[in-house]
Amino acid sequence: MIGCLCIHGYTGGPYEVEPLAERLRENTDWQVEVPCLPGHGKTLALKGVTFEQWVSAAEEEMKKLVNTCESVYVVGFSMGGMIAGYLAAKYRANKLALLSPAGKYLNFKQMGVEMARFVVKGVKGELKEDPLFSNYKGKFGSVPFASMREFQKCVRFTRPYLREIECPVLIAQGRQDSMVPYKTVHYLDKQIAAETDLILYDQSKHHICLGEEKEELIQNVYSFLTEKKGEPNKGEPVLM
Repeated sequence: MIGCLCIHGYTGGPYEVEPLAERLRENTDWQVEVPCLPGHGKTLALKGVTFEQWVSAAEEEMKKLVNTCESVYVVGFSMGGMIAGYLAAKYRANKLALLSPAGKYLNFKQMGVEMARFVVKGVKGELKEDPLFSNYKGKFGSVPFASMREFQKCVRFTRPYLREIECPVLIAQGRQDSMVPYKTVHYLDKQIAAETDLILYDQSKHHICLGEEKEELIQNVYSFLTEKKGEPNKGEPVLM
């Protein structure tokens, strides 16, 4: 049996990768697990939660799959991508997919562009209809400063393991990502010695599994994991 572990991002929850997980469940007989990291989910409770707890929770799920499945694939979104890289290296995963991986910290320039877009929409009375704004608004005041430091610690802890990844890797990110600089894919490609495929999506923001190009993204990840070959539907392959 094949096991697939999907890990969500910082201040998020399983919903961030659920569309991909559902596609895998519907079209394979794999054991697909999407854990919710401590303090995360639709209601955040991050106060006092450490990055070690996030890593440990994901690692426990990884151990279960390693012990029961012949092959294990790991998919990680944002901070979950960095945790996925750590797990793929430590447990010798068979494949690894990194979606908007937080290999670098926040993209303040693009965040400024996003904030300006919110202002324009607010003037036009269209802000309530913006799903990204609703997401940010729901988290406002729920993320302690100490928790943001834990996020940074998590990234620093997992980075060194990138060099130890041996399995094939797919990295996908949106050019409109307001959280992580899209050029992070180039940084990760240099850090990961294993075979790496890179795809950039022109219209996608940080939540790549939930955006306008989610169908193309999900199909490309599905094809990568199931070894189905073919040209990406959309998105721009990055030639290094």
